[in-house]
Amino acid sequence: MNTLVDQLKSAVYQNGHIVVIMKSDAQIRFPVADNPRLADGTPQQLNNIEASPFGLHWPDLDEDLSFAGLMQGDYGQRQ
Repeated sequence: MNTLVDQLKSAVYQNGHIVVIMKSDAQIRFPVADNPRLADGTPQQLNNIEASPFGLHWPDLDEDLSFAGLMQGDYGQRQ
C-alpha cells in the first residue's frame, strides 16, 4: 500500500496549465490540453478545484485526478 506523505498547498489553473504545489514545495505542472475533460474547460471551471487527501476534483468538468497518478505523470484520460 502506498501512502502519500505530502499534502496539498495549492492547485490553480494558470496560463494553460494546472499547477499543483505540495507543502514540501514539490510542484506538479501539466497542460490542460493533455486531459480531454479539462481541455475544453473555461478558466472559471478549471479554477474550480476541490481537493481531498487523495487528489483533485473538478466538479464542473466531472474529472478526478489522484496525487499518486499526477506524481507518476498520469494527467488523466487519453483520447
